[in-house]
Amino acid sequence: MLYSGSSLFVLPSLYEGFGLPLVEAMACGVPVIASNSSIIPEVVGDAGLLVPPTEPGAFAEAILRVRNDQDLRRAMIEKWLKQAAGFRWDKAARQILECMRCVVADKQARKQILRILPSNNA
Repeated sequence: MLYSGSSLFVLPSLYEGFGLPLVEAMACGVPVIASNSSIIPEVVGDAGLLVPPTEPGAFAEAILRVRNDQDLRRAMIEKWLKQAAGFRWDKAARQILECMRCVVADKQARKQILRILPSNNA
C-alpha cells in the first residue's frame, strides 16, 4: 500500500542481498532510482535510473529528472511492470528446489552442508 501511494522510490544503497523493495515498488508501478552497485542493476534492468551510490548529487538530479519529465516517468512505469513480472515467487521456489536437488545429488556438497547445519540434538 505504501508503494502504491508513492510517486517515486529511491534506493541509495551500497549493497543489497537481492533488492526486494525494488521489485515491490516495480510491481506497484512506481518509478525507481537506485544505486548502480551490487545486485541492483540486475534487478532493475533498463527499467529505472541507476546512479553511483556515493554521489548524492546524482540522486538529486535523477529525482528532478523523473519528477519533471512525464514521458520518462511513463516509460519507466511501463518498463517496470514488465521487469517486475519476471520476479515471481513460484519461479523462485522452482529454482530453489532445483538447486536443492542438485546439492542432494552431489554427495560432497551434501556433506559440507550437513557440517554447517545446526544439530537437532542441540
